[in-house]
Amino acid sequence: MRGGQQQHHQPIPDGGMLTREQRWGALEQRGMTVWFTGLPAAGKTTLAAAVEERLVLAGRSAYHVDGDRLRTGLSADLGFGEQARNENVRRAAEVARMLADGGAVALVSLVSPYAAARLRARELHERSDLRFLEVFLATPLRECERRDPKGLYARARRGELQGMTGVDDPYEPPRAAELELPGDDTLASSVAQVIELVAASEHVWPVATPSQSPVEPPSTAQLLWAEGSWFGGEAGYGAAV
Repeated sequence: MRGGQQQHHQPIPDGGMLTREQRWGALEQRGMTVWFTGLPAAGKTTLAAAVEERLVLAGRSAYHVDGDRLRTGLSADLGFGEQARNENVRRAAEVARMLADGGAVALVSLVSPYAAARLRARELHERSDLRFLEVFLATPLRECERRDPKGLYARARRGELQGMTGVDDPYEPPRAAELELPGDDTLASSVAQVIELVAASEHVWPVATPSQSPVEPPSTAQLLWAEGSWFGGEAGYGAAV
């Protein structure tokens, strides 16, 4: 845990006989959560989806937990006040923790505007001895408003929408994210940096197979496709939130 505090691990009980080490060893990868945060239309969903595809096609288990999809299912009963937003983050963090415990790379794309709620999501993972990597898309508000794929900023500016993050509700940017990406970076470059982060995290905590022989994570070169993939190299991104 950050700040040198003592960490009390709380493994997720599942009632089964298979241990986390056995599961991760069989999968030959270590589960973790990558949490994408930023203003609406910063590019979180686009980037998380691209990273998910890159990992899965490279043979890694990954799953994208998207904020919009949560709002139509698990969090359909929640509004957009501070308490409801915090509860939405809590639910997303619990889902991500279970995916990570199962050996997947959970990719959460969620505005998650409040620093305290994101910290609780991190601490939830740390208590379970799971890696939590925060990726901050620092796309400026002006650029997010220019994109505005859903027209939400325009509605908020006209007074038709209340509680819009970045307009009349605050966004508290991370102070120590594991990775901060500028809003004008290319999708290909951003994907490469996130993949580097994931690969480095797997290397720091190597997984052992049931036979106790170490498992080397794939190199970044193995995970990254050659230039000219459908990501387009120089095309910008961020049409989605």
